[in-house]
Amino acid sequence: MHEPCAYDYALIRVLPHVERGECINAGVLVCSTARGFLKARIELDEARLLALDPAADTPTVSAALGAFVRICEGGSQAGPIGQLPLRARFDWLVAPRSTMIQTSPVHSGRCSDLEAAMERLLERMVRRPPLRRVTG
Repeated sequence: MHEPCAYDYALIRVLPHVERGECINAGVLVCSTARGFLKARIELDEARLLALDPAADTPTVSAALGAFVRICEGGSQAGPIGQLPLRARFDWLVAPRSTMIQTSPVHSGRCSDLEAAMERLLERMVRRPPLRRVTG
């Protein structure tokens, strides 16, 4: 088990109509410079996206979200941004923008297991909560 380390994270959001400000959380981006860790995990809920915009082009949205994963992995398949150092790629990905794909403000945390932290963030912030039965 690793010693606890600091990390930064941001949620990856889809805003089908930027001017309306409505969004769904579609993934999470985690960076730990101390561990040399930069990763994005995407879980686009197409039904939720289509509830906000029935005409949403889900293949285009999925392709744009996939770019986050490629940039985190780095290398030539990620284009010029993929050649930047790890923290510079994270900073570029979380820079404010007014496009259909945006990130939340950056938050910080500490953990021993970055993969487990990503899983917790996905479960809490991206995936649908389980249905609760109301008894009356």
